[in-house]
Amino acid sequence: MFVLGLQGSPRKNGNTDTFLCSFLAEAERIGARIYDLQVAEKKIMPCQGCRACEREGFCVISDEMQEIYPLLWQADIIVMAAPVFFYGPPAQMKALIDRSQALWSRRYVKNLTDPGRKWRQGFLLSLGATSGEKLFNGVALTAKYFFDAVGAGFAGSLTYRKIEDKEDIEKHPTALIEVKEKAGELIQPFLKRKKILFLCKENACRSQMASAFARYCAGDKIEAESAGSQPVGEINTSMVEVMREKGIDMAFLRTRSIDEVLSYMRPEMIITMGCSDECPLIPGVCIQDWNLPDPSAKPITFMREVRDEIEKRVAKLIADL
Repeated sequence: MFVLGLQGSPRKNGNTDTFLCSFLAEAERIGARIYDLQVAEKKIMPCQGCRACEREGFCVISDEMQEIYPLLWQADIIVMAAPVFFYGPPAQMKALIDRSQALWSRRYVKNLTDPGRKWRQGFLLSLGATSGEKLFNGVALTAKYFFDAVGAGFAGSLTYRKIEDKEDIEKHPTALIEVKEKAGELIQPFLKRKKILFLCKENACRSQMASAFARYCAGDKIEAESAGSQPVGEINTSMVEVMREKGIDMAFLRTRSIDEVLSYMRPEMIITMGCSDECPLIPGVCIQDWNLPDPSAKPITFMREVRDEIEKRVAKLIADL
């Protein structure tokens, strides 16, 4: 279970930073894996409005935003934390939001859906210095459209007025209590999912497809990860193409080793694609071997056959659970 925090204030260790850290600390305490991304420290160029992402499906600007796209799609919950600057988020956060147009284009121009879209949640944390009635209207509307672009449902917000001077958020009588309660409320349903690890040798085809189908079809019931005993450098392009035919977007994936995944996840079930002799032995963990042929060096027609077989087996797995 992965929570991505986007700390959008240019002031590190300020009120917004403290507010987000309280959310993330509680999330980690109850069992989530967290990542605190300090947006102002990243080199993110403004969107150029070139529309290349609508043509190509990817942003052509080469900067640190390219590292953030995968995080947005890995996350189960995205928390956008931003103070109000002229009724909107700060420029650093706005640059990240504008560059998410690349993900919007993949969904609404290319008609592709990333595997986590149906289940991912977005939440807004925002603080403002004044007490105006409409203080948070602009940042809230921006957050809603941002979450839609990156594939997250809007799960609400926590906002507080008259937070301006250093440590004001810590002096607030309820804010840090309420943000921890909200973290627990959002995260608990994800922690109830069954943890399943799909394995194959290269983590480039079969295990990636199985994990994607499981997440896409039952991401509310299954926390699916994939890994390889000998992972290669990149995922298989033919696999990406045949999954695109199903409307499932496999962009921004990278391969992982078994040890890397086990460093943050203890699976309740391991399903191998045909390499059970290399499967790690974990006491109490159920292991299944689907014994599927490796399609990596075969014609794309064979890749489609393996894809369809994996889809059937994932559907049966979900039904059995």
